[in-house]
Amino acid sequence: MNDATPTVPAAIETLDFETDAGLGERARIGLIVLQTDQTIEHEFAKLIPRDGVALYHARIPNAMEVSPETLRQMHRDLPATAALLPASFGFDAVGYACTSGATMIGEARVDEMIRAVHPRAKTSNPISACKAALSALGLRRIALVTPYPPEVTVEMQANLRDAGYDTVAVASFNQSDDFTVARISSESIRNAAVTIGARDDVEGVFVSCTSLRALEVIEAAEAQINKPVLASNQVLAWHLMRLAGLSDLPSGAGRLFTTA
Repeated sequence: MNDATPTVPAAIETLDFETDAGLGERARIGLIVLQTDQTIEHEFAKLIPRDGVALYHARIPNAMEVSPETLRQMHRDLPATAALLPASFGFDAVGYACTSGATMIGEARVDEMIRAVHPRAKTSNPISACKAALSALGLRRIALVTPYPPEVTVEMQANLRDAGYDTVAVASFNQSDDFTVARISSESIRNAAVTIGARDDVEGVFVSCTSLRALEVIEAAEAQINKPVLASNQVLAWHLMRLAGLSDLPSGAGRLFTTA
């Protein structure tokens, strides 16, 4: 038998409060990340400033196998994934973090789908950001490094050529498994950028793919070849920051951030 006297709930006092601008008083950035991506959030944490900047992610379904067909399939889920970033947050910029996906779907179409949900936000993706970075640095003749199978690499080369950029050298790790791509060592990426970027007719290097762990070797590669080295996560972070009105200069991020 329990003789304990029941506890009478205490009255709940209503507290006074004030509101402020919340997180991201300088800028709010949204990022649509591939379901299979293992790298971009880690690298963005080193690039996006923490002081007054809020970064929010949403993951989009995608196949582990990289092919033109699987990449184009993401257009079906882009609107719903963009909507997972609440429009009420008032994003300054929203990025779709897939270089090959934006190439296959089309940059204008990606922008259209994101802006249908976030009409006031500026948008980017790594291939558009790459072009903006190349323009800012005054580069036209570049070397392209990808992890993709040939049919994807060729499409990206054509995209850059149509925009006026001459890919005078192209090399690929020739992988269609996104899990494997994220396991390619940073040293392998540095070696690739240095080897292909050392050619006399190359003005700079673009290492494509948000899954490649390129950020930590960009400055070392630049020092070896004395030319700018760009990479998908680096250019996307730079472009989103500049679109959002941020001029911060993260350390270890290469010539792009210090000159543009």
